[in-house]
Amino acid sequence: MKGVARVVMRRYLIEMNEITKITSSESGSPDKPARQRKPDWIRVKAPMGKGFEETRKLMREHKLNTVCEEAACPNIGECWTKKHATVMILGDVCTRACAFCNVKTGMPMKVDALEPQHTADAAAKLGLEHIVITSVDRDDLPDGGASQFVKVIEALRRTTPDTTIEILTPDFRNKADAAIEAIVAAKPDVYNHNLETVPRLYPTIRPGARYYASIRLLEKVKRLDPGIFTKSGIMLGLSEERLEVHQVMDDMRSADIDFLTMGQYLQPTPKHVKVSEFVTPQAFDAYASIARAKGFLLVASSPLTRSSYHAGDDFAKMRVARDEKLAKEEKNAGT
Repeated sequence: MKGVARVVMRRYLIEMNEITKITSSESGSPDKPARQRKPDWIRVKAPMGKGFEETRKLMREHKLNTVCEEAACPNIGECWTKKHATVMILGDVCTRACAFCNVKTGMPMKVDALEPQHTADAAAKLGLEHIVITSVDRDDLPDGGASQFVKVIEALRRTTPDTTIEILTPDFRNKADAAIEAIVAAKPDVYNHNLETVPRLYPTIRPGARYYASIRLLEKVKRLDPGIFTKSGIMLGLSEERLEVHQVMDDMRSADIDFLTMGQYLQPTPKHVKVSEFVTPQAFDAYASIARAKGFLLVASSPLTRSSYHAGDDFAKMRVARDEKLAKEEKNAGT
């Protein structure tokens, strides 16, 4: 075992060293700001085609918002062509103003009582095997919008019972305990809550949130129901340091988070925080190797990775990974 540990540590150090060698070709000097032109590896085709139009039409017919549109996701063309969409409940206006997010900020409208069933009907018409449900922050609501998540999960279970459900929730600031308990009781298959960035950058990137509150949220989900997969993600290219990213990984593992996603931050408009660095695919691969060594069941790490990108396929992989892990533990316990 000592020999294996030395090999793992040697590989870990090699990966860390490789990251330090990788620098963005888009970086500028102190006297010249970094160029914001996207490198070739994150350029995508413009959305078009029959599948894309059918998905857009269905979302409009059911009066549903999608994070694909509101957050200007670069993968919308690919996902919508395959009739995959991430539904954003509780309206399209957020009560917070994070420096990276393209969703509108202001005073939201009244919660739509028909939204849960509309979401379920759309999932049934799309024939979804796996659906991702997210939301804006609703600090104006007594429960932060948790009851709407519960109603959506219940509507999906009634209407399309074979569809697995992944939720991506806000932090439910100052009301997290009751919100998490209600949602976990509704039994989604995956509970996702993104940390977004490293703790040092929270005051400027995610000022309305608290890093350790988000860690505790995910920790509580797993404590309440160990059977629910937990998932979280961060963006790279916001001036985070390599060791800070490693520390976030360690914090996630201490909360027993199963699935880590890492993707490139892209500036949605000139009003949002600028990209500090376009992280190369090689650097994403190196980070992924380190994350796997730390014990995540699954890691998705690439410039175009987003929380719900390939979520259905990743859910299937995560179930297989957990089954294999449990089988290995049982075998070891019996020897």
